[in-house]
Amino acid sequence: MVAGMWIRSTMTYRSSFALTLFTSFCVTFFDFVVILLMFGQVRGLGGFSFAEVALLYGTAGTSFGIADLTMGSLQRMGKRVRDGSLDTFLMRPAPLLAQVAADKFALRRFGRVAQGLLVLVWGLLLLDVEWTPLKVLLLPVTVVCGAVIFSAVMVLGASTLFWIQDAAEVTNSFTYGGNTLLQYPPTIFAQELVRGVVYVVPLAFVSWLPALYVLGRPAPAGVPDWAAFASPLVAAAACGVAGLAWRAGIRSYRSTGS
Repeated sequence: MVAGMWIRSTMTYRSSFALTLFTSFCVTFFDFVVILLMFGQVRGLGGFSFAEVALLYGTAGTSFGIADLTMGSLQRMGKRVRDGSLDTFLMRPAPLLAQVAADKFALRRFGRVAQGLLVLVWGLLLLDVEWTPLKVLLLPVTVVCGAVIFSAVMVLGASTLFWIQDAAEVTNSFTYGGNTLLQYPPTIFAQELVRGVVYVVPLAFVSWLPALYVLGRPAPAGVPDWAAFASPLVAAAACGVAGLAWRAGIRSYRSTGS
């Protein structure tokens, strides 16, 4: 209901919405322009072709776009805790997380989703892969589970803002920064960093590991091959951890104190 209210408000000015949506699409597309410029000078990046990098970029970008569209408003949690405006949400007979996520719902963020999907389709058209039913099924599952994992990281980050109100940028380093990281092949990064996004912050399950299976490439050193199919389990575990952290944050909330 809250999201619908903001969507109706946005669509009142359709020309303005169209311009902001187009701007959002173009701004995010500039990230991919960097990759295009790279492949204008080289034939491969870390042993990956342009089509393979486009697949990595498209899956990560689409998943992050969906998470940002639905949970992007959680970045304002620090401000709400600091000024006490969170009290208004707590008084309503509705789940707090749903209210905070839907407040000031920005439909313009759909431009990021559209841009990621465009690159994903482009990469799939260029890929020379021996498709199997399992690989075809794995792609949409990867995108959905990736969105859930990113959303869980956003909720976990928003939970920390109950105690550290000005730490929103720390969360962004794992969400926006993680999205940028996953757009490139894991072979160009140090193995310690790759292990970190597998075993510590499980962002590798958003796109890297499933995409490597689709491309017929081996998993990073020390990572079992079956990890390519573990995204649903990792997404469920991430949601469980985020839920516990969110409940702990709510219990610790004491209003602004003013």
